Parts: sequence; structure tokens; C-alpha cells
Amino acid sequence: MVLNKLSGFAAAVILAGALSAQAAEYTVDAAHSDVTFKVKHMGISTVTGSFSDFSGTFNVDPKNVGATTGSLVIKVASISTNNAKRDGHLKSDDFFNAEQFPEIKFVSKAVKNIKLKDSTADLVGDLTIRDVTKEIVLKVKGTGILAKDPWGMERAAFTATGRINRFDFNLKWNALIESGGMVVAPDVDLVLAFEGVRPAAAPAPAAPAKTKK
Repeated sequence: MVLNKLSGFAAAVILAGALSAQAAEYTVDAAHSDVTFKVKHMGISTVTGSFSDFSGTFNVDPKNVGATTGSLVIKVASISTNNAKRDGHLKSDDFFNAEQFPEIKFVSKAVKNIKLKDSTADLVGDLTIRDVTKEIVLKVKGTGILAKDPWGMERAAFTATGRINRFDFNLKWNALIESGGMVVAPDVDLVLAFEGVRPAAAPAPAAPAKTKK
């Protein structure tokens, strides 16, 4: 069964409510997920980067979508901007200091402004980069849910976007160009696309047939 005409939170509520009376925990399928970021370079172009090594879970409560929770751990050393020299600089103490702070972490705290019709919500959580933890808000949109894939697994997917100021997390390197602007802008846009997987729930046992007296 594929719920291809429903998406996001509305589908999650219907599906989870049909399959389970309890919250459903999904494990992020990294092979079908992306953690990317974009930042302005010298004010005239955009550099896109990504992390290839990450793991996480998200938990959908069929009775209370607002109680949905999630967590993510990203390995800093897996950063890539398609330029080895730049990647090395990003791993240094000027930015992430991958040796001393090897992981970026996000833990959700609340889900607000839920709009089932649009499959959107605001996800509030704590983001930890280097030695700094700050609360951020991600705009989340559910993109689909599958009751059962060809391998007998249940899948759900969503995207999350947000913006952070890198200076807030001690990503401190800064150089100015002649016009006075920065080589690397302070604002960083996050684009996260996750597909989660869990074993499909077993069908409920059939009620025993009534016997005639």
C-alpha cells in the first residue's frame, strides 16, 4: 500500500494510526538522505557543501504530531565542497576544528506551527557546533510516506531548511575584500533532506470466528 496522494504529517498521522497505537521511530537512511549547506563567497557567488557521514532518528507520535522528536549526528571530517584545499581549511581551527570537535549534533525540542494541509511545521531544537550549543528553528515539510517498500520496510521522508550565523558557533575565520565585504558570508543556509526507514508493522491478527451454540 502506497499513500501517494498524501504527504508529510497528515500521511504520517493516518499511516501511523493505522499501523500502530504507539509512536513510530524511523532511522535515517543515509544512502537516500542529504545534509547540505550554502554560503555566499565574496558576495557574488554561492559555495555549496555537504556532509557524507551522518546518522539520526525521528519519532512520529500518531496521536500527537506536535510531540514528534528527532536527533542527528554529523561527522565533521566528512565535509566536502569539491575542493580539497578549502575542505582542509574548513576542518581547521579557523572553522570547525574537526580534530577537537569531531561531531555536529542536533536534538529537537518542540514542533510548532503545524499546518497539516501544507504538511509543514517549525522544528525547534539545539544545534551544537564546536563547543557552542544554540537553539535554532528549521522549517520542515513532509514529502511522502510509504507503508511498505519492496523489502518489507516502512519509509517516511521530509525536508528541513534553516539559516544560522556561523559566528554564533565560533566558526570565526574572517577576511575582507577591497570593497569591505567578507570573503565568506556570516549567514549559512542549511538544506536537509531525510528518508527514514523502519520495519513495517505486522498486520493485526484476525478476530477469531464465532462458533454457533
